[in-house]
Amino acid sequence: MSALLDVILPVFLVIGFGYAAVRANLLSEPAVDGLMRFAQNFAVPCLLFRSIAHLDLSAAYDVGLMASFYTGAFAGFFACFFGAMLVFHRAMPDAVSIGFAGLFSNSLLLGLAITERAYGAEALQGNYAIISLHAPMLYGFGIALMEWARTRGHGLSGSALLRQIARAVFSQSLVIGILLGFAVNLAGNPLPGFFWSGIDMIAHSAIPVALFGLGGVLVRYRIEGDIGPVLMVTAASLVLHPGVTWLLATQVFQLDTPALRSAVVTAAMAPGVNAYMFAHMYGVGKRVNASSVLVATAASILTAWGWLHLLP
Repeated sequence: MSALLDVILPVFLVIGFGYAAVRANLLSEPAVDGLMRFAQNFAVPCLLFRSIAHLDLSAAYDVGLMASFYTGAFAGFFACFFGAMLVFHRAMPDAVSIGFAGLFSNSLLLGLAITERAYGAEALQGNYAIISLHAPMLYGFGIALMEWARTRGHGLSGSALLRQIARAVFSQSLVIGILLGFAVNLAGNPLPGFFWSGIDMIAHSAIPVALFGLGGVLVRYRIEGDIGPVLMVTAASLVLHPGVTWLLATQVFQLDTPALRSAVVTAAMAPGVNAYMFAHMYGVGKRVNASSVLVATAASILTAWGWLHLLP
Protein backbone atom coordinates (compact mmCIF):
# COMPACT_ATOMS: atom_id res chain seq x y z
CA MET A 1 0.00 0.00 0.00
CA SER A 2 2.90 2.38 0.72
CA ALA A 3 4.07 2.11 -2.91
CA LEU A 4 0.63 3.20 -4.07
CA LEU A 5 0.37 6.09 -1.61
CA ASP A 6 3.95 7.34 -1.60
CA VAL A 7 5.14 6.61 -5.14
CA ILE A 8 2.28 6.36 -7.63
CA LEU A 9 -0.53 8.57 -6.34
CA PRO A 10 1.57 11.76 -6.06
CA VAL A 11 2.46 11.46 -9.75
CA PHE A 12 -1.16 10.99 -10.76
CA LEU A 13 -2.23 13.71 -8.34
CA VAL A 14 -0.20 16.23 -10.37
CA ILE A 15 -1.87 14.90 -13.55
CA GLY A 16 -5.22 15.20 -11.78
CA PHE A 17 -4.55 18.83 -10.82
CA GLY A 18 -3.93 19.65 -14.49
CA TYR A 19 -7.08 17.79 -15.53
CA ALA A 20 -9.20 19.54 -12.87
CA ALA A 21 -7.80 22.98 -13.69
CA VAL A 22 -8.80 22.71 -17.34
CA ARG A 23 -12.07 20.95 -16.59
CA ALA A 24 -13.06 23.79 -14.22
CA ASN A 25 -12.00 26.43 -16.79
CA LEU A 26 -9.30 27.73 -14.47
CA LEU A 27 -6.82 27.18 -17.28
CA SER A 28 -7.64 27.54 -20.96
CA GLU A 29 -6.72 24.97 -23.59
CA PRO A 30 -4.34 27.44 -25.31
CA ALA A 31 -2.58 27.89 -21.95
CA VAL A 32 -2.21 24.11 -21.64
CA ASP A 33 -0.81 23.99 -25.16
CA GLY A 34 1.73 26.62 -24.11
CA LEU A 35 2.70 24.58 -21.05
CA MET A 36 3.15 21.45 -23.14
CA ARG A 37 5.18 23.32 -25.76
CA PHE A 38 7.46 24.65 -23.01
CA ALA A 39 7.78 21.16 -21.50
CA GLN A 40 8.28 19.24 -24.75
CA ASN A 41 10.37 21.78 -26.67
CA PHE A 42 12.49 23.28 -23.88
CA ALA A 43 12.31 21.79 -20.37
CA VAL A 44 12.32 18.07 -21.21
CA PRO A 45 15.01 18.44 -23.91
CA CYS A 46 17.14 20.28 -21.31
CA LEU A 47 16.52 17.43 -18.85
CA LEU A 48 17.57 14.84 -21.43
CA PHE A 49 20.55 16.92 -22.56
CA ARG A 50 21.80 17.25 -18.98
CA SER A 51 21.22 13.59 -18.17
CA ILE A 52 22.86 12.18 -21.30
CA ALA A 53 25.79 14.61 -21.01
CA HIS A 54 26.56 13.26 -17.51
CA LEU A 55 25.65 9.62 -18.19
CA ASP A 56 28.28 6.91 -17.77
CA LEU A 57 27.86 5.54 -21.28
CA SER A 58 29.89 2.38 -20.71
CA ALA A 59 27.80 1.38 -17.70
CA ALA A 60 24.37 2.52 -18.91
CA TYR A 61 24.11 0.75 -22.25
CA ASP A 62 23.62 -2.84 -21.18
CA VAL A 63 22.64 -5.18 -24.02
CA GLY A 64 20.34 -7.17 -21.76
CA LEU A 65 18.56 -4.02 -20.58
CA MET A 66 17.91 -2.84 -24.14
CA ALA A 67 16.96 -6.27 -25.45
CA SER A 68 14.54 -6.90 -22.59
CA PHE A 69 12.76 -3.56 -22.91
CA TYR A 70 12.58 -3.30 -26.70
CA THR A 71 11.61 -6.94 -27.26
CA GLY A 72 8.66 -6.26 -24.98
CA ALA A 73 7.88 -3.04 -26.85
CA PHE A 74 7.82 -4.75 -30.25
CA ALA A 75 5.78 -7.62 -28.79
CA GLY A 76 3.19 -4.98 -27.88
CA PHE A 77 3.31 -3.52 -31.37
CA PHE A 78 2.85 -6.79 -33.23
CA ALA A 79 0.10 -7.98 -30.86
CA CYS A 80 -1.88 -4.78 -31.53
CA PHE A 81 -0.99 -4.64 -35.24
CA PHE A 82 -2.12 -8.18 -36.03
CA GLY A 83 -5.02 -7.95 -33.57
CA ALA A 84 -6.28 -4.82 -35.33
CA MET A 85 -6.10 -6.47 -38.76
CA LEU A 86 -7.14 -10.05 -38.00
CA VAL A 87 -9.56 -9.62 -35.09
CA PHE A 88 -11.00 -6.13 -35.64
CA HIS A 89 -10.62 -6.10 -39.45
CA ARG A 90 -8.89 -2.73 -39.69
CA ALA A 91 -7.05 -1.53 -42.79
CA MET A 92 -3.28 -1.75 -42.63
CA PRO A 93 -2.64 1.98 -42.00
CA ASP A 94 -5.12 1.86 -39.10
CA ALA A 95 -3.39 -1.27 -37.79
CA VAL A 96 0.02 0.43 -37.89
CA SER A 97 -1.35 3.40 -35.94
CA ILE A 98 -2.99 1.16 -33.33
CA GLY A 99 0.16 -0.94 -33.13
CA PHE A 100 2.16 2.21 -32.43
CA ALA A 101 -0.01 2.81 -29.35
CA GLY A 102 1.00 -0.63 -28.08
CA LEU A 103 4.64 0.14 -28.87
CA PHE A 104 5.23 3.65 -27.48
CA SER A 105 5.07 3.66 -23.69
CA ASN A 106 5.20 6.89 -21.67
CA SER A 107 8.82 6.30 -20.75
CA LEU A 108 9.58 9.95 -20.09
CA LEU A 109 6.82 11.60 -18.07
CA LEU A 110 5.49 8.60 -16.16
CA GLY A 111 8.46 6.23 -16.31
CA LEU A 112 10.99 8.74 -15.00
CA ALA A 113 8.66 10.15 -12.36
CA ILE A 114 7.63 6.80 -10.88
CA THR A 115 11.12 5.27 -10.99
CA GLU A 116 12.59 8.32 -9.23
CA ARG A 117 9.90 8.35 -6.55
CA ALA A 118 10.25 4.60 -5.97
CA TYR A 119 14.03 4.21 -6.04
CA GLY A 120 15.63 7.67 -6.03
CA ALA A 121 17.32 9.84 -8.65
CA GLU A 122 20.42 7.63 -8.64
CA ALA A 123 18.31 4.77 -10.07
CA LEU A 124 17.56 6.56 -13.35
CA GLN A 125 20.66 5.60 -15.34
CA GLY A 126 18.89 2.71 -17.06
CA ASN A 127 15.82 4.89 -17.73
CA TYR A 128 17.91 7.49 -19.53
CA ALA A 129 19.66 4.83 -21.58
CA ILE A 130 16.26 3.49 -22.73
CA ILE A 131 14.90 6.98 -23.40
CA SER A 132 17.92 7.98 -25.49
CA LEU A 133 16.89 5.39 -28.11
CA HIS A 134 13.15 5.42 -27.51
CA ALA A 135 11.85 8.26 -29.68
CA PRO A 136 14.38 7.97 -32.55
CA MET A 137 14.04 4.21 -32.90
CA LEU A 138 10.28 3.86 -32.42
CA TYR A 139 9.29 6.91 -34.46
CA GLY A 140 11.61 5.75 -37.22
CA PHE A 141 10.05 2.29 -37.19
CA GLY A 142 6.48 3.60 -37.04
CA ILE A 143 6.96 6.16 -39.80
CA ALA A 144 8.72 3.67 -42.09
CA LEU A 145 5.97 1.07 -41.66
CA MET A 146 3.18 3.63 -42.06
CA GLU A 147 4.69 5.09 -45.22
CA TRP A 148 5.10 1.60 -46.64
CA ALA A 149 1.49 0.74 -45.73
CA ARG A 150 0.16 3.93 -47.33
CA THR A 151 2.29 3.89 -50.48
CA ARG A 152 2.32 0.20 -51.45
CA GLY A 153 2.20 0.11 -55.22
CA HIS A 154 2.81 3.85 -55.56
CA GLY A 155 6.54 3.58 -56.17
CA LEU A 156 7.92 5.68 -53.27
CA SER A 157 11.70 5.35 -53.56
CA GLY A 158 13.82 4.12 -50.69
CA SER A 159 15.80 7.36 -50.59
CA ALA A 160 12.62 9.45 -50.42
CA LEU A 161 11.33 7.30 -47.57
CA LEU A 162 14.62 7.66 -45.68
CA ARG A 163 14.54 11.44 -46.11
CA GLN A 164 10.98 11.56 -44.82
CA ILE A 165 11.88 9.45 -41.77
CA ALA A 166 14.99 11.56 -41.06
CA ARG A 167 13.03 14.81 -41.25
CA ALA A 168 10.32 13.51 -38.91
CA VAL A 169 12.74 12.06 -36.35
CA PHE A 170 15.51 14.66 -36.25
CA SER A 171 13.17 17.64 -36.19
CA GLN A 172 11.96 16.57 -32.73
CA SER A 173 13.35 18.72 -29.94
CA LEU A 174 13.67 15.66 -27.68
CA VAL A 175 15.96 13.97 -30.20
CA ILE A 176 17.99 17.17 -30.62
CA GLY A 177 18.46 17.37 -26.84
CA ILE A 178 19.60 13.73 -26.74
CA LEU A 179 22.08 14.19 -29.61
CA LEU A 180 23.55 17.35 -28.07
CA GLY A 181 23.91 15.49 -24.77
CA PHE A 182 25.88 12.72 -26.48
CA ALA A 183 28.08 15.32 -28.19
CA VAL A 184 28.92 17.03 -24.89
CA ASN A 185 29.46 13.69 -23.15
CA LEU A 186 31.86 12.43 -25.81
CA ALA A 187 33.70 15.77 -25.81
CA GLY A 188 34.46 15.35 -22.10
CA ASN A 189 31.88 17.88 -20.85
CA PRO A 190 33.82 21.12 -21.49
CA LEU A 191 30.93 23.43 -20.56
CA PRO A 192 31.31 25.87 -17.60
CA GLY A 193 29.48 25.59 -14.30
CA PHE A 194 27.24 28.63 -14.80
CA PHE A 195 25.89 27.02 -18.00
CA TRP A 196 24.88 23.89 -16.11
CA SER A 197 23.26 25.98 -13.38
CA GLY A 198 20.95 27.52 -15.96
CA ILE A 199 20.21 24.16 -17.55
CA ASP A 200 19.46 22.71 -14.11
CA MET A 201 16.89 25.44 -13.40
CA ILE A 202 14.98 24.62 -16.57
CA ALA A 203 15.39 20.83 -16.22
CA HIS A 204 13.99 20.78 -12.68
CA SER A 205 10.69 22.13 -14.00
CA ALA A 206 10.36 19.51 -16.74
CA ILE A 207 8.56 16.62 -15.06
CA PRO A 208 6.05 18.53 -12.85
CA VAL A 209 5.12 20.94 -15.68
CA ALA A 210 4.80 18.10 -18.19
CA LEU A 211 2.66 15.99 -15.83
CA PHE A 212 0.38 18.94 -15.08
CA GLY A 213 0.10 19.68 -18.80
CA LEU A 214 -0.59 16.01 -19.56
CA GLY A 215 -3.59 16.18 -17.21
CA GLY A 216 -4.87 19.24 -19.08
CA VAL A 217 -4.43 17.50 -22.44
CA LEU A 218 -6.35 14.42 -21.27
CA VAL A 219 -9.50 16.56 -20.87
CA ARG A 220 -9.78 16.58 -24.68
CA TYR A 221 -9.96 12.82 -24.95
CA ARG A 222 -13.16 10.82 -24.69
CA ILE A 223 -13.80 7.10 -24.49
CA GLU A 224 -15.76 6.77 -27.72
CA GLY A 225 -16.56 3.29 -29.01
CA ASP A 226 -13.90 0.87 -30.28
CA ILE A 227 -13.72 -0.64 -26.80
CA GLY A 228 -12.22 -3.88 -28.12
CA PRO A 229 -9.14 -2.28 -29.72
CA VAL A 230 -8.77 0.08 -26.74
CA LEU A 231 -8.70 -2.82 -24.27
CA MET A 232 -6.25 -4.65 -26.53
CA VAL A 233 -3.85 -1.68 -26.52
CA THR A 234 -4.26 -1.26 -22.76
CA ALA A 235 -3.44 -4.93 -22.13
CA ALA A 236 -0.45 -4.83 -24.49
CA SER A 237 0.93 -1.70 -22.80
CA LEU A 238 0.33 -2.56 -19.17
CA VAL A 239 0.67 -6.37 -19.14
CA LEU A 240 2.35 -7.77 -22.26
CA HIS A 241 5.19 -5.23 -22.62
CA PRO A 242 6.31 -5.32 -18.95
CA GLY A 243 5.63 -9.07 -18.77
CA VAL A 244 7.95 -9.87 -21.67
CA THR A 245 10.52 -7.40 -20.31
CA TRP A 246 10.42 -8.94 -16.82
CA LEU A 247 10.69 -12.49 -18.18
CA LEU A 248 13.71 -11.72 -20.35
CA ALA A 249 15.38 -9.55 -17.72
CA THR A 250 15.11 -12.19 -14.99
CA GLN A 251 15.26 -15.49 -16.86
CA VAL A 252 17.48 -14.78 -19.86
CA PHE A 253 19.73 -11.79 -19.18
CA GLN A 254 19.63 -11.87 -15.36
CA LEU A 255 19.89 -8.11 -15.05
CA ASP A 256 21.08 -6.56 -11.82
CA THR A 257 18.47 -4.91 -9.63
CA PRO A 258 18.83 -1.29 -10.86
CA ALA A 259 18.63 -2.33 -14.53
CA LEU A 260 15.68 -4.63 -13.84
CA ARG A 261 13.78 -1.82 -12.11
CA SER A 262 14.43 0.67 -14.93
CA ALA A 263 13.42 -1.79 -17.65
CA VAL A 264 10.22 -3.09 -16.05
CA VAL A 265 8.91 0.20 -14.64
CA THR A 266 9.47 1.95 -17.96
CA ALA A 267 7.81 -0.91 -19.84
CA ALA A 268 4.80 -0.86 -17.48
CA MET A 269 3.76 2.69 -18.38
CA ALA A 270 0.66 3.60 -20.40
CA PRO A 271 0.95 4.79 -24.02
CA GLY A 272 2.26 8.34 -24.19
CA VAL A 273 0.46 11.24 -25.83
CA ASN A 274 2.84 10.51 -28.72
CA ALA A 275 0.55 7.62 -29.63
CA TYR A 276 -2.26 10.05 -30.38
CA MET A 277 0.11 12.51 -32.06
CA PHE A 278 1.28 9.75 -34.41
CA ALA A 279 -2.32 8.83 -35.25
CA HIS A 280 -3.21 12.50 -35.75
CA MET A 281 -0.21 13.00 -38.03
CA TYR A 282 -1.54 10.36 -40.43
CA GLY A 283 -5.27 10.77 -39.77
CA VAL A 284 -5.86 7.09 -38.95
CA GLY A 285 -6.69 5.30 -35.70
CA LYS A 286 -7.17 8.60 -33.85
CA ARG A 287 -10.20 7.56 -31.80
CA VAL A 288 -8.64 4.28 -30.67
CA ASN A 289 -5.32 5.85 -29.75
CA ALA A 290 -6.86 8.81 -27.91
CA SER A 291 -9.13 6.51 -25.89
CA SER A 292 -6.23 4.12 -25.23
CA VAL A 293 -4.09 6.92 -23.77
CA LEU A 294 -6.92 7.87 -21.42
CA VAL A 295 -7.96 4.35 -20.36
CA ALA A 296 -4.44 2.97 -19.97
CA THR A 297 -3.21 6.03 -18.03
CA ALA A 298 -6.05 5.59 -15.52
CA ALA A 299 -5.56 1.81 -15.30
CA SER A 300 -1.81 2.16 -14.82
CA ILE A 301 -2.38 3.53 -11.32
CA LEU A 302 -3.12 -0.03 -10.21
CA THR A 303 -1.00 -2.01 -12.67
CA ALA A 304 2.12 0.04 -11.89
CA TRP A 305 1.52 -0.69 -8.21
CA GLY A 306 1.42 -4.40 -9.04
CA TRP A 307 4.69 -4.30 -11.02
CA LEU A 308 6.43 -2.37 -8.24
CA HIS A 309 5.44 -5.13 -5.80
CA LEU A 310 6.95 -7.72 -8.14
CA LEU A 311 10.31 -5.95 -8.29
CA PRO A 312 13.01 -6.30 -5.65
